[in-house]
Amino acid sequence: WYPVWVVIDGSTDGTDQGLQEMASRDPGLKVFVLPRNQGKGAAVLRGLTEARAAGFTHALTMDSDGQHPAALIPEFMRISIQRPETMVLGRPIFDASAPMLRVRGRRVSNWWTNLETLGAGIADSLYGFRVYPVAELADAMARQPWMRRFDFDTEAVVRLAWRGVKPVNVDAPVKYLLPEEGGVSHFRYGRDNVLLTWMHLRLMLEFALRLPLLVARRVMRRPPFQS
Repeated sequence: WYPVWVVIDGSTDGTDQGLQEMASRDPGLKVFVLPRNQGKGAAVLRGLTEARAAGFTHALTMDSDGQHPAALIPEFMRISIQRPETMVLGRPIFDASAPMLRVRGRRVSNWWTNLETLGAGIADSLYGFRVYPVAELADAMARQPWMRRFDFDTEAVVRLAWRGVKPVNVDAPVKYLLPEEGGVSHFRYGRDNVLLTWMHLRLMLEFALRLPLLVARRVMRRPPFQS
């Protein structure tokens, strides 16, 4: 994938200096440094804004902690090029390293996402290894102040589905690194589950207002009955 852009969300471990040094030797690498931690959604929005200004129509997003399989970038890119009207979503395949509480907890979020989108076909609402249409997602984020932190991944796919962007789900392994392997999780079960609960409450309220339009769109897309 070329080019590669990295957004550093207020990291204080020296990552920005190392990457900026790499970028000085590699024209395909660009680094954006946020002065303070603003959350995943805010970091992605910064990248989307820059990508849109540069004329890009789609962007693949992935975390930098080693969980997402970089080897699948060409496959995700190929599918997005073939079907540019869609969002290409990773469907996580967990191994023994995945905390069972996290695996079970995401099932709850996926159930609510399926309800909020009237079964649009989103296989996983939390896996951040994806290809987004830049303009649609940037516009959805610009219209409201939410989805700037851990609530970003789920709300992004819900709002894109509301805009008529269909999902394409692609199996992708996910690995949870051990602390001795460099794995450091910033997920906080209490804080982040409260954030997700508030997010789904907001989405359900908005879903109720959008329901007539969503049902009408579903009916219009249904193929005519043939005897």
